[in-house]
Order: sequence, then C-alpha cells, then structure tokens
Amino acid sequence: MPNILIIDDDKTICETFESLLSRLQYDCATAQTIAQGFDLLREHEFDVLFLDVRLPDGNGLDYLSDIAHFDNPPEVIILTGDGDPAGAETAIQRGVWDYLVKPASIKEITQTLKRVLKYRQEKLDKSSDAKPLEIAHMVGSSSVIKNCFSLMAQAASTDANVLITGETGTGKELTARTIHANSKRTEGEFVVVDCAALTETLLESTLFGHKKGAFTGAQNDKDGLVKLADTGTLFLDEVGEMPLTIQKAFLRFLQERVFRPVGGTVEEKSNFRLISATNRNLEKMVEKGEFRRDLLFRLKTVHIELPALRLRRDDIQLLAKFKIEKLCKQYGIPVKHFSADFFQMLEKYNWPGNVRELFNALEQALVASGSESILYARHLPSDIRIKIAQANLQRGAENQTVSAGNPLPSEKSDTGTAAPISFSFDKLPTLRQFKSDMEKKYLLQLIEHHGSNIQEMLETSGLSRSHLYALLKKYNITL
Repeated sequence: MPNILIIDDDKTICETFESLLSRLQYDCATAQTIAQGFDLLREHEFDVLFLDVRLPDGNGLDYLSDIAHFDNPPEVIILTGDGDPAGAETAIQRGVWDYLVKPASIKEITQTLKRVLKYRQEKLDKSSDAKPLEIAHMVGSSSVIKNCFSLMAQAASTDANVLITGETGTGKELTARTIHANSKRTEGEFVVVDCAALTETLLESTLFGHKKGAFTGAQNDKDGLVKLADTGTLFLDEVGEMPLTIQKAFLRFLQERVFRPVGGTVEEKSNFRLISATNRNLEKMVEKGEFRRDLLFRLKTVHIELPALRLRRDDIQLLAKFKIEKLCKQYGIPVKHFSADFFQMLEKYNWPGNVRELFNALEQALVASGSESILYARHLPSDIRIKIAQANLQRGAENQTVSAGNPLPSEKSDTGTAAPISFSFDKLPTLRQFKSDMEKKYLLQLIEHHGSNIQEMLETSGLSRSHLYALLKKYNITL
C-alpha cells in the first residue's frame, strides 16, 4: 500500500489530505514542520511527499537536497499558496514531480498522485534489475554528488549525447570516462578531442583523417580521431573553446555520423557515442553570439553539472583519504594517518581549483611528511596555509573595527568566506528589528557587488534561488 507524507503547517490541509488518502486506501502521515517531517522520514519509507514551501522552521525548497539524500527518497510534490515562478523553476530543477498552487482541486491532486505512484513503481521495478554504476575512481557521499552519480548511471544506459559542465578541476574528463566504462561501448576506444587546439586548417585532417597524397607530407592513409572512436566514445574536451567558424562544420557530422577523409572521394561512417565537456556557460555564449544554439541542442541531450568542491565540503575527508591511500600504494609506503588539524585546515580553504587542487596539495603534503606516519596541517603547501592565516587575521581585525553604522563588506577573503562582523550600539534595537535591518543591508550590498548576476549572488550568499527571491520580495528590492 502506498505511503504518503504531508508536511504543511495548515492543519486543515493535513486533515483534508488524511480524509482523501483514506478514501483512496493509502497510508498517510502528517507533520507541521520540517523537523517533524524529517523525523518521520528517518523512521519510515514514504513513496510520495507533499511539501509546503513556507513552513515555521524554514523554506521547504531549501530542504530538497537533504530529502534526496535519504535512502530511496520519496517523490516530491510541492503544494503551496505561494505561486512564485522562480520557486517553481528552482523546485523543478531540483527534481520535484510537480508544483501545485493552493487551492488545488481534489481532482488535480488525485490525478497527480496516481501518475507519480505509477512512475515510482516502474522506477523501483527497473532499479532492482539495473546494473550498479561502477565508480571506483570517483568518491563522494554528499547529496549533490550522488545526484551526479544518478545522472551518470542514466547516461551510461543509453547512447544519448552528454554535456558535462563544471568549474576547472571538478573532474569532467573522469566523469566522461566513467560513463564510457559503464556503457555498452566499454570495449571501444575513448578518444579525446582537444577543442581548444582545433584550427580550421587542422580540423578535417585531425578529425577525419586523410588519404595518401592528399597534401604534401601525406605519405600514407591515416585514420582521424572520429574513425578511431568507431564503436566507442568521442569526447569533445573544452567544447566551449571551439572557434565559431568551426562549429558549423560539426553540425551535419554530429547528426549523421558521416565524414569524408581529406583527399577521399567516398563518405565513411563512424558509430561513436558523443560526450562533451566545458567549464564555460554555453547558454550565455549563445546569447552573446559566441556559440551556435543548434550545436548546443545537439550536445545537450543529457546535462550533468558537476559541483564545485566548496559546495560538497562533506566529501573533503573522503577524497583526502582516498587520494592518500592511492598515493601510498603508488609510492610503495605504508598508508599514512591524519591529525585532526589536517582536516580542519582542508575544510577552512575554499579550493578554487576544486578536486584537482586538493589532490595536488595532498601529494605535496605526502612528500613533505617524509618518513612520518601522520599528516599534519604543517605538511600542507605553504601558500594554502598562508592564505588561511591571512584570512583569519583579516577577520580578527574587522571584528574589532567594524561598527553598526558601517556597510557590510562586499569582498570575500582569500578562502572565499565573508568576514564576520561585530557591532556596537548606543541603544540596543530589538533582535527582530536588528535582523531585519541587517538582512536588508546585506541584500543591498550583495546587489551593489554583483549587480544583477543571480548566480554570483547565490554563490556568495549561500542562499537558494527561491530564498533569495523571497527576501528581495520581502524588502521590496528590485534588481
């Protein structure tokens, strides 16, 4: 029998759902707060969760990632009186089934519930037969990286084109290789094309190969990268760096998988699977006329966005232990242990170079430790330790000098963390008034620093998109 959970602070709504679900012969539990709802999620397994947005202890949308972190999480349906388009966008991007606005009709709720239950049953049936994703070289247990693993498993089960995006050092090529290794093409070649190095003169011969005598120096026939990828995977690395003049040449080739070697007279086919990667925002490049929209549509059948390391800090210890164990095995030395201050230092740094920078720092620490059996913070690279120390000193100085009349700082420290602020008052305001005033000042400073760039505002503030829009609306602030 399906088990449904309702998290809504309106008791009338909860009672209505209990009556409706009882008639449908479904089990039902209700909670009026996020905390109560999470207690129930820990104790029982639910098929569907109806989640309100504005709850006494938080915004429901802010907890979607946490809900996804549960084993076999429920399908989520948002049911709210706040018909916010931005909130709907955020919810759908985070994987909710639907976004219903109160007062939703009994018919609409019933139809949506039956559809989601049918979907869930089919998903559970297929998951029991699904081959688990082999991720021996990828590490993480945070909800954001688990979502990526789920998308990778979906991509590996098909031949659909995949676009992997993320900052430099987040592991885009490793992700592509993992998808290839888990696909039915694993016996084929994984062929890398460095799009940043492509030029119009080298494009055809590099990708499509050439025939003997096609040009000076062509002493023999030579297969191009596309032919080498036949029955395997063609990986377009840094596809955002591909010159606009070359992008058009890719369109028919990517659609038909047909090419002609330089100097050849007969077209050939290559049955490859396409995966692309970039650290650039292709949608913005399309708006600026720097990337073809039709090419983006070709690349982006499945989109996997890898999170920056600062957004998955829970994984830092796991990554560190994984890398050190691997390095010790490579160097043929006993596995080293970690002091508490080592992990504390790792977690204080913002890792602008992401996992790649972390792994490089760990290897330097291992070398610096020599024959010692334990890694201490002092073994980490001096530039990282200096930046953290400077940030700590800066925060201490600002604690002593910033007064209530000064604006909130708009610059981040070297570690990417905003400095804390202390205040002095002639007359203490109420805590509620103080929070309201500071919240509004913070938003104004955020806008002054980032303009209308929502993504940068979200990264700096740590707010969810829906929460940010709600605060802007609360204080009547427009971008």
